Amino acid sequence: MAKSTPKTSAKMDAAKVRRKAALATPTSLESNAIKDIEGAMNALLADTFALYLKTKNFHWHMSGPHFRDYHLMLDEQAEQILATTDDMAERVRKIGGTTIRSIGHIGRLQRVEDNDADFVTPQDMLAELRQDNLDFVQRMREAHDVCDEHDDVATESLIENWIDEAERRAWFLFEASRGA
Repeated sequence: MAKSTPKTSAKMDAAKVRRKAALATPTSLESNAIKDIEGAMNALLADTFALYLKTKNFHWHMSGPHFRDYHLMLDEQAEQILATTDDMAERVRKIGGTTIRSIGHIGRLQRVEDNDADFVTPQDMLAELRQDNLDFVQRMREAHDVCDEHDDVATESLIENWIDEAERRAWFLFEASRGA
C-alpha cells in the first residue's frame, strides 16, 4: 500500500472540505425565504416527477376503442410535464437552495399518489389524472403564496405559467372523458 505524503494528505483534506462546503449561490433573498421557497418548490418538483411517471404509466397501459387518441394525448401531456422539471430545479438553485437528488427523495416528498394497479380502465385513468392535475394546481397556488410572501416574483411568474398548463391538461382530460 502506498504511503500518504504530506502533500497528498493536504489535497485529500482540501477535497473533504470542498465536499462539505455549502453551495453558496448569490441571491438577494433572505435565508428564511430561501428555505421556505426551496421547500415549496422541491415538493412541487417531486409532484411533477410523480405526475409525469403516472401519466406515462397510463400512456403505456392505455387500451380500448379510443386508444390512439388517449395514448397520444397522454404522451403530449407527459412531455409537457417533464419539460417543467428543469426550470423548477434550476429556479431553486438560482435562489441559493438545493433540490431533489434521487428517486428516494422524490418518494419522500411527492403528494401525487402512485397507481400500481394491474389494470385501470381508460375512463378511470382520465379521471384520476384530471383530479391529480387539479390537485397539482392547488398545490402550485399554495407555493405561489409562499413566493408572494417573500416577494419572489420570478418564481411566482413561472408558477403562473405552470398553473395554466395544468389547468389545460385537466380540461383536456375532462373533455376527452365526457362522451363515455
